[in-house]
Amino acid sequence: MALLKTWRWFGHGDKVRLSDLKQMGVQGVVTSLYDIPAGEIWPVERIQSLKNEINAHGMEWSVVESLPVSEEIKLNTPQGRQHLENYKVSLKNLSSCGIYIICYNFMPVLDWARTDLQFIDDNGCESMLFEYVVFAAFDMYILKRANAEKDYPEKIIKQAYAHYKMMSEEDKRELAHNIIVVTQKFINSGVGDVENYKEIFLQFLKRYHHVSKEDLRNNLMIFLNDVIPVAEEYGARLCIHPDDPPFPLLGLPRIAGTEEDFDWIFSRNTSLANGLTYCTGSLSVREDNDLEKIASKFADRIHFIHLRNIKKIDDKSFYESPHLDGVVNMPAVVKIFLQEQLRRRKEGRKDDQLPFRPDHGLKMLDDFSRQANPGYPLIGRLKGLAEIDGIQAAMKDNL
Repeated sequence: MALLKTWRWFGHGDKVRLSDLKQMGVQGVVTSLYDIPAGEIWPVERIQSLKNEINAHGMEWSVVESLPVSEEIKLNTPQGRQHLENYKVSLKNLSSCGIYIICYNFMPVLDWARTDLQFIDDNGCESMLFEYVVFAAFDMYILKRANAEKDYPEKIIKQAYAHYKMMSEEDKRELAHNIIVVTQKFINSGVGDVENYKEIFLQFLKRYHHVSKEDLRNNLMIFLNDVIPVAEEYGARLCIHPDDPPFPLLGLPRIAGTEEDFDWIFSRNTSLANGLTYCTGSLSVREDNDLEKIASKFADRIHFIHLRNIKKIDDKSFYESPHLDGVVNMPAVVKIFLQEQLRRRKEGRKDDQLPFRPDHGLKMLDDFSRQANPGYPLIGRLKGLAEIDGIQAAMKDNL
């Protein structure tokens, strides 16, 4: 039995239509109610309406990505308590509509980080790039975060300053736009609006000034211990997404990027409803992460799979590469999950088919004539979907 083929769909503003997904052989849709702010309740009527629309195209709403965890919950503030109660109601409402897999992250302020959203690789495809020195230049000399230099070794500080001195004003605005505006979802803002958001962004960061890794871990456990019993009651499965990239940035702690992190999370709350979104792209950034070991060790609580690849430039710099060309041994990872499905079927588990999606993709061919969110072109992702499908086809008689 193959993994369940899913596709991230960004709602009615997405240039890829639900009817397109059906033509591509997609079985499940990964989406969200994007207009509802973090911390608010997802109404049953809205959930059911979107589910009905997906069903009408012959597919299922397989995964919620994501039911966002508010900054108030991450900081465990008094307002966060009400957000927690709302989160539990949303979980119940989703489950009542037959939607059980909920992907979320616990990354403070910055959901993900790239320094170049239009990096051109050797084949002329457009990818996304993260350069640590460039990010450091942004942090210290463009954002001017207080005491930022304390987070970098002297070598990186010198390289970052040299890079900053070579940047034009337009380069600086574009870099700030990529890091602040796009990741903070101020998508409708232009490059010229970046200055308006610097102070807001700095205020977000200041809220975490005294929050340590241990503090954030404890806040995660407060969240999980509150919501997991509700998930168990209604059959839902939460799956935390690894940090992207999986190391500290902007003075913010990271708590979901290594085998040790996941050991901590799953040992503190052992319920299978407390699960993992296994993302090859995020995890592979750290050279000390053994992707096959992590997949095997936590296979029984992996509820959702993101498959993408990267090429490393140095220890903390990388760009996204074709799904079968990079540091990830994609066939080995896929094999682990196909075997896990067989194991679950023998155990009689109902969740014996794991949903995966081709995570990100390179912009290529006619993608350059279409509008899409960074990392989410049509043809590049379809190519990845076909390649992973080919891996599965080749393995089906050899498991």
